[in-house]
Amino acid sequence: MNAANEHSRSLWMEHPITYDSPGLSGDFTTDVLVIGAGIAGLSCAYELVCSGHKVAVVDRGAFGGGMTARTSAHLAFELDDFFEELRSLRGEEACRQYYESQRAAVDRIEEICGQESIDCDFARVDGYFVPAEEKDIEYLRKELDAARAAGFADAEWVDTGPGFWSSGPALRFPRQGRFHPLKYLDGLVSSLHRRGANLFAETPIVGLEEKNDQVHAETGRGTITAARVVVATNSPFHLRIPIHTKQAPYRTYVIAGPIPKGAAPDALIWDTLEPSYHYVRLQPGDVEDVLIVGGEDHKTGEAADMDERLARLEAWARERFPELGRTAHRWSGQVFEPSDYVPFIGKSPGYERVYLTTGDSGEGLTTGVAGALLIRDLINEGSTPWADVYDPDRLMLRGAVEFVKENVDAARHWAAHLRGGEVSSLEEIRPGEGALIKLNGKMTAAYRTDDGDLKLCSASCTHMGCIVRWNRFERCWDCPCHGSHFSVDGEALQGPAFTPLSKVESA
Repeated sequence: MNAANEHSRSLWMEHPITYDSPGLSGDFTTDVLVIGAGIAGLSCAYELVCSGHKVAVVDRGAFGGGMTARTSAHLAFELDDFFEELRSLRGEEACRQYYESQRAAVDRIEEICGQESIDCDFARVDGYFVPAEEKDIEYLRKELDAARAAGFADAEWVDTGPGFWSSGPALRFPRQGRFHPLKYLDGLVSSLHRRGANLFAETPIVGLEEKNDQVHAETGRGTITAARVVVATNSPFHLRIPIHTKQAPYRTYVIAGPIPKGAAPDALIWDTLEPSYHYVRLQPGDVEDVLIVGGEDHKTGEAADMDERLARLEAWARERFPELGRTAHRWSGQVFEPSDYVPFIGKSPGYERVYLTTGDSGEGLTTGVAGALLIRDLINEGSTPWADVYDPDRLMLRGAVEFVKENVDAARHWAAHLRGGEVSSLEEIRPGEGALIKLNGKMTAAYRTDDGDLKLCSASCTHMGCIVRWNRFERCWDCPCHGSHFSVDGEALQGPAFTPLSKVESA
């Protein structure tokens, strides 16, 4: 993230978005304001522009600079948390709505690539769900039954999965997809520009207010007034409590390196390993392909062994793909896991003219596009056939155990205000490292630059006051409660926080 991109740099970042978007200067009025320029926001903007709306898109940073650039870029409409789990919680109708919407998302990406002539390496590929251990084979049978009940009629049992992995059975899901996410976003931005959308990078929103049938978005550089607003910021910055207690932030890790053509199948593959499954795909190249392998997830702010996790991931990959070359890219991303497995997309709690999309659960690319279709229909028609499954206001009676667990974890992190720091002296913090320390009785986030200078900020997240944790891989401060990230200078990089950490003077 920002300066950390040199350390944690995804394969996709080699192709930044080419459109040079200016920041906002002065007041502005539009029909629809979309906040967030990742795949969710840009897809919403595209659908609404094509529907005849005047649309503006803003982002606190560069377009395509958020979590869309940190994905492994699977386009799968097999549920990340498994249809069998969703069926047990919310029934077959919820499974059907989810399947139909996610399938429609991949179809829509393919359609837009054709309509807008976007060359982003899109291809339909098979997806394979494979058992990590022999004892998991029986679970595959349950998942196949649930997937077919959801409408995935051509999902099938195969006696032999991808041969590199094992000689055992697997589930095969035809017509999944893969693409280069930033090439795709680059094409969307160019299309939005041609169609007259107003695009403002480096324009953080610091407040939303509904008044007189309009929404006023404060930027610090002017006010944007819109009839409707879509918050597509990965995590909804405009809410204090609703939604944030229903989902939890997790870090996931990815490596990528060259592999000879034919040494790995061009397919999406994931296994049953718990708590962190592995996932694999190829990105085609001219001479060699690139193998992308991810996994080793953990709750945000609750691990400091990132190097060990990446080493385990690479060892796992090399055992199965011995021809994998030097891993040229290593990165991490953050996903939000809803307690009942389904994202929150629709009208925002507490608002009449604000919509949101959040809770990607590891499928942010398809979810972002499905959300764009859903929000387009809500704005244009007032309804959508997928509203119930994604309803942001739904009760979390099912999934209650996970709901309680995640919120107990959050309470534990708030209680960190009362404990001592991780170090007792600033001299203990080495160059390039950060740690928590009590200064004048207050928890402080302390970072020492490579040159030896200290940067001291309050360790209290500006969203809800949770104590942040040092992320040594991304070189930023992570909030373990709701997923905000802050730079070593305290700048808010990832919501829901949008206010920087306050500065602290050295004692």
